Amino acid sequence: MNTVELKYGKEKVAINLQGAKSVEILNEQPMDEIKDLKEAFIKGITTEVVNSKPLNEIINKDDKVTIVISDLTRFWQRQDLICEQLVNYLTEEVKVKYENMVVVVALGSHRKQSEEELCKLVSKSVYDKVKVVNHDCDAEDLIKVGTTPSGTEVYVNPLVVGRKVIMITGTVHHIMAGFGGGRKSVIPGVAGRQTIRQNHIQSLSKTEKRSDPLVGARLLNHNPINEDMNEAAKLIDVAFGINIIVNSDSKHSKLICGDFHDAWLKSCKYVDAAYGLPIKKEADIVIASCGGYPKDINLYQSTKSLFNASRAVKKGGTLILLAECSEGGGAPDFFNWIDPLKRGVLDEELRANFTIGGYIFYAACEAIAKSNVMMLSSIDKDVVKDMKITASDNLEELLNKVDCKNKDVYVIPYGGNVVPLLEED
Repeated sequence: MNTVELKYGKEKVAINLQGAKSVEILNEQPMDEIKDLKEAFIKGITTEVVNSKPLNEIINKDDKVTIVISDLTRFWQRQDLICEQLVNYLTEEVKVKYENMVVVVALGSHRKQSEEELCKLVSKSVYDKVKVVNHDCDAEDLIKVGTTPSGTEVYVNPLVVGRKVIMITGTVHHIMAGFGGGRKSVIPGVAGRQTIRQNHIQSLSKTEKRSDPLVGARLLNHNPINEDMNEAAKLIDVAFGINIIVNSDSKHSKLICGDFHDAWLKSCKYVDAAYGLPIKKEADIVIASCGGYPKDINLYQSTKSLFNASRAVKKGGTLILLAECSEGGGAPDFFNWIDPLKRGVLDEELRANFTIGGYIFYAACEAIAKSNVMMLSSIDKDVVKDMKITASDNLEELLNKVDCKNKDVYVIPYGGNVVPLLEED
């Protein structure tokens, strides 16, 4: 295999690997695709529930029901289709009245969704009949439900207290929490800003200027972020969890429902089996595409591919990331941290003014430090040089700096999906 074709922005580029000792393509494992969503949904909430009664034995017709969903940044999970199935079931089978239901969008600290976006998130049929609201992490009416063992004071949206709560989440690998979904709909989803900060700052080591080594993708046991989220979730009486897993085309692959924690944990194992890819060794050169637009719309979105690809490259090796970044660095909360990086005070300032975007920037710099990172991108090369990234919008210019001769090469066509796993992992 001398040439590989990879997505870049809205186009494709061909990369010649002449002379390489070996070239291996790293793709996700084949995944099932749900053909009949209604049938799969009904089975998921009745006969296939995980450590739980069927949903119709948990929810009564007179209950006040809160449905929690993710925001537009997680729309790849297509929770609108699931939300529609759920509301139809609750009204038709359980006889819950529309006016007794509310959908809360678990924004965490993200921006509020417009009415048009709210409609998209829940489906028009639900939006027209059920009240749909944005969570506000700065609202004055947040309720304190307790304090976790690590000291996080848990303030949450009042609509998840004293009501039957059903949470719809999407499970993926996550750079901080090990896996996304599940309890992340509590923190950061429906939590207060200070609660979110108290939880997320635990991603930094307490003794060194680095991330806590127990924090990272796939890591759940002893991960302080995950364990604190789990403790916070126990303070909310979540009646039922619906966990969505999708393939790389955002098609539903599996619905795992039931006990909020146990069903989510089972979904994590499913995701790891699909997207976790065992490798016997790290390669001299790793070439990773984010999968094209919009996955490479900015550097912030592209970091997931960076994190995954860095797991597969040798220390001191070469990592080539294809990320067009047509919108540059991304949100100011991410890219503005380049200023303290330049001044050599990134760790100190992040600890003093912790944000999620700031930590992703911090973790990206840690990943970059492992290897020689080069990026095919339209981003200003002078802007990212302080992150130790060599960037160019000219593929030939970039490849002229890379010698593939007698080198082991991994190619990752969808860098944000595949999590390479060394055998000792």
